[in-house]
Amino acid sequence: MKHCGLSYGGAIELQSFNAVSVAHQLTVLKLATARNIVDATAGNGRDTLFLAQNSGAQAMITAFDIQKTALNKTRQLLTEHRLMEKVRLIADSHANVARHVTEAVDLAVFNLGYLPGGSHEISTNADSTLAAVQQLIALLGAGGLISLIAYPGYPAGHAEHSVLQQYFLQLQPKIFTVSCWQMINHTGKAPVFYLIEKVRS
Repeated sequence: MKHCGLSYGGAIELQSFNAVSVAHQLTVLKLATARNIVDATAGNGRDTLFLAQNSGAQAMITAFDIQKTALNKTRQLLTEHRLMEKVRLIADSHANVARHVTEAVDLAVFNLGYLPGGSHEISTNADSTLAAVQQLIALLGAGGLISLIAYPGYPAGHAEHSVLQQYFLQLQPKIFTVSCWQMINHTGKAPVFYLIEKVRS
């Protein structure tokens, strides 16, 4: 595994895990057999690229973003890696996911917040994200997964995380399992990773 080397006053920090790397490790096995995949937050395209690189030839990925800049960056990244044919880019809110995706979903991923390097005024929000999650919960096939990373470290992200956490707590345990991962020795602002699995139809 690669380590991230960060310098603090001359010292090198070696960090093996963060929310994104844990999310990738826990979803990569599902990608081998997944056919219908949703990236609800295309952003700069890094997660979309991960999905395209690690899924089989049978997979089709639908990636959403409301920002043209994000979709252009995602398209460029996928084109550079010759993977654009596996991905359908949708210029729409993920709150409308069910308008564009109608078949059973094997894996859906969310990496919430704002576009890295973009305006902090444009970010995911509680209402649209909850609507997207609810629609994808309904679309999940048995064994399907939703991977979601929330960022409670800024006001809109905190509100979004609170709403999502309450929703996840209410999911029926006979049908869904919900687990979460967070660095607990950091402040409450650390990112939170959720993994939702549909264990029964």
